[in-house]
Amino acid sequence: MNKKLVSLFILSGLLLPSLSYGQAGVNTISSGDTAWMLMATALVMLMTPAGLALFYGGLTRSKSVLNTIGMSYIAFCVGTLAWVIIGYSLAFEGSGSIIGTLDNVLLRNIEITDVKGTIPSILFVAFQGTFAAIAVAIVSGSIIERVKFSTWIIFALLWVVFIYSPVAHWVWGGGFLSNDGELDFAGGTVIHINAGVAGLVVAYLLGKRKDFSVTNAKPASIKLTVLGSALLWFGWFGFNAGSELAADFIAANALMVTNVAACAGGIVWLIIEWYDAKKPTLIGSASGVVSGLVAITPAAGYVDVTGALCIGLLGGLVGYLGAVKLKKMLGYDDSLDAFGIHGLVGILGAVLTGVFANPAINKAAGLLYGNPGQVLIQLKAVAVTIIFSAIGTFIVFKVSALLTRGARVNEVVEYKGLDKMIHGEKGFDLHEEVIQNEVIKN
Repeated sequence: MNKKLVSLFILSGLLLPSLSYGQAGVNTISSGDTAWMLMATALVMLMTPAGLALFYGGLTRSKSVLNTIGMSYIAFCVGTLAWVIIGYSLAFEGSGSIIGTLDNVLLRNIEITDVKGTIPSILFVAFQGTFAAIAVAIVSGSIIERVKFSTWIIFALLWVVFIYSPVAHWVWGGGFLSNDGELDFAGGTVIHINAGVAGLVVAYLLGKRKDFSVTNAKPASIKLTVLGSALLWFGWFGFNAGSELAADFIAANALMVTNVAACAGGIVWLIIEWYDAKKPTLIGSASGVVSGLVAITPAAGYVDVTGALCIGLLGGLVGYLGAVKLKKMLGYDDSLDAFGIHGLVGILGAVLTGVFANPAINKAAGLLYGNPGQVLIQLKAVAVTIIFSAIGTFIVFKVSALLTRGARVNEVVEYKGLDKMIHGEKGFDLHEEVIQNEVIKN
């Protein structure tokens, strides 16, 4: 065979992964970007039924730890189904300023060979679906140990469709906040402010736990909480760096600044708590890490390491003040601090994105780089999201409660624990193990 033909054949094989799928002229996919986004989607998936579930579960009292884990676990299932059935279409299909269309219900009209940027469209749907699922799962932290499981399932479904999807469309789907120029790289507005405010609303609607002001509720397992925070941290690299939708310089920077902000948040919470309460706790450090991660989320694709350090430090500070001081002062029972860590810190992160956005990273300029107007744009997005989430969540929760004849478990179930009374299971069978050991010894 002619050597030139052999060389041409080999070169064609090497170039094959970059050729387009479908007809000539359509967008081409990048095998590198696609491989990265497959991994990023798996990382974000890990955050909800594993990371958040363990983080929340460890903080809950032992009699309701499985129920708390189950709320995150089932939220991922319900959120994913709501997303592929109708949520994605409302969020990303169409160019309306308020809401999308129904053209992609059940992913209709999305072919397996369709391309979004440089990745398959179906992969983009899956990636965004993991965001919708974790958003509603975050809300569960505000109402654990007292809400009916049936109410929670209905609420999760309705909230993803009617609250999450519209906000996602406003910011990422071509809606009015996107047109205004709001910067939200990975979900500070769409996820954290939205879910944090929703958590506060449902906490007030459901009321405090019966023994909220009487019992000093001890976490079931600090080890689970620390492990959960580590899994969240790990998954957050896919959360933030994956939001670039490509394996490039901005994704690499997003991963770096995410890690810096997380470390800064964990350290500042630890130091403040050490000074204030005289004890440096691992729960505090883990909560600080999550606060730093929340704060950097909207800014990850726009700021440098210096900006990330400032955002992480302030995120840890605000997280501590919100979760420890503000909750104690106002007396609301946001059980696992969804509002303090996600809502308040999410607001901080959104505003600081308008301050620290560096045009050398991703062309967008903030206050420190000569564009003070960006802060006003960010504040508008924050205000709109708070108002919509508060009113919308109120309605959705009331409907969910109506459909389940009340949202709250009775006092007996609450006192004995939701694990045994609702699920017929126990998170820790320590008493039975002690008895068995004594029998063996004798």
